[in-house]
Amino acid sequence: MKIGFIGCGSMGGAMLEGILQSRLSSNDIWIYEDSLKRREELIDNYKINIALDMKEMTEECKIIFLAIKPHICYSVLEEIKEKLDGKILVSVAAGVTIDAIEDIIGDDKKVIRIMPNTPACVGEAMTSLTPNRNIEEDEKKEVAYLLEGFGKVEEVEERMIHAVIGASGSAPAYVFMFIEAMADAAVLKGMPREKAYKFASQAVLGAAKMVLETGVHPGQLKDMVCSPGGTTIEAVTELEKRGMKAAVVGAMIKCMEKSEEMSKK
Repeated sequence: MKIGFIGCGSMGGAMLEGILQSRLSSNDIWIYEDSLKRREELIDNYKINIALDMKEMTEECKIIFLAIKPHICYSVLEEIKEKLDGKILVSVAAGVTIDAIEDIIGDDKKVIRIMPNTPACVGEAMTSLTPNRNIEEDEKKEVAYLLEGFGKVEEVEERMIHAVIGASGSAPAYVFMFIEAMADAAVLKGMPREKAYKFASQAVLGAAKMVLETGVHPGQLKDMVCSPGGTTIEAVTELEKRGMKAAVVGAMIKCMEKSEEMSKK
């Protein structure tokens, strides 16, 4: 199987790294990237094939990942649309709907819209997958196999994509802020910065794993840690007083609304 990436910035690079680590060799992957500096980085880091013509690369590869910014997505689609017969186009472009893609390349083409997140580079992404009506079951499984090389995959209806972006696509940024705040507090009490990040990060990783593997409601797991009159309930009370849940919900709603706004452009 040969796959191609049109664009390979932070998200495309994270996906590329995950696929290389667990699914395909560098010989099976082609990249088209405008930036000369980025092309040189990709060659040095991954020894992958660099394409200088995106149309030729599209013709050569079976699966094409469109990992570019939304504002240039449409011009790229115009350029490659004649080469997409029998190919699977996998779009990572935020805010670009399947209908918008089909309006340019035709509604007879095979399109999958995905929304991964940057933990792909460490094999722990959460990726949504939304196929159009032309995707066969075996083709969907083939793409899912690649995506599972860097994390978990769930098929969702396209109408849910805005919730996916809020809860998963953008969520690593919220978590990084939380870890940073936890570490700052530990440093304030005398813990070295390196150790503070390690303790805070492992706590977040372990807590997330408990939710996923036990199936117990997060609120119930929280209650299990809160001993009567103890340290944890003191912290939880302060977080509630300062509106932690409301702040997180409000931030995610803003994120989802921005995604909806981008889809209308």
